[in-house]
Amino acid sequence: MPMREVTREEMGAGSEIGRLKPSGSDLGKRYPVALALYALLAALVWFTMDASKVSILGRPVELRLVPLIVIGGFALRTVLIHQAEKIRRADGKNSD
Repeated sequence: MPMREVTREEMGAGSEIGRLKPSGSDLGKRYPVALALYALLAALVWFTMDASKVSILGRPVELRLVPLIVIGGFALRTVLIHQAEKIRRADGKNSD
């Protein structure tokens, strides 16, 4: 069965197009929750993974540090996005 393109009229005025991106107040509420969940996930990794060592670039590294670095990268990305959104909102208020 061939697929066809859905038009905006078919989706209706209350479509999901405007709801895909959360508003600034939603992001402000989600930010501390996201950081808390990253901290919880990091604690779970720390206490459940073995402290054995693996060789990375010829140096022994604790195995549980690898996922902690990945989680830390996601947390850093979240912080940077939050700060960028605060700057965008401040610039929008100043330009009006």
